[in-house]
Amino acid sequence: VQFVESGGALVQPGGSLRISCTGSGFDFSDYVMNWYRQPAGSERDFVASVSRTGGGQSYDVSVRGRFTISRDNAKNTVYLEMNHLEPQDTAVYYCNVPGDPFHYWGQGTQVTVSS
Repeated sequence: VQFVESGGALVQPGGSLRISCTGSGFDFSDYVMNWYRQPAGSERDFVASVSRTGGGQSYDVSVRGRFTISRDNAKNTVYLEMNHLEPQDTAVYYCNVPGDPFHYWGQGTQVTVSS
């Protein structure tokens, strides 16, 4: 099993960014997929979740209305579209299956929101 996150960057406050995560080594379309984030010196927290078909999403209250999670099962990829970014969104972003059943985390992708 492998997760490869990409697309992180330095963005100004109020800006937008889309990050991606490609999974391999398992039947991607059989699993709900989540995004998490970990600010420096803090714990990793839930950000958003997307159902197996992509038809259902849920979000942490801190990102609801600003972030959109989606997936493309043909590409084994989950996306996180982030708008109206705030400095508090600065973190390393990870994707994973809920509950971490494969006991594996990717390297994450760094998103920094700063002027």
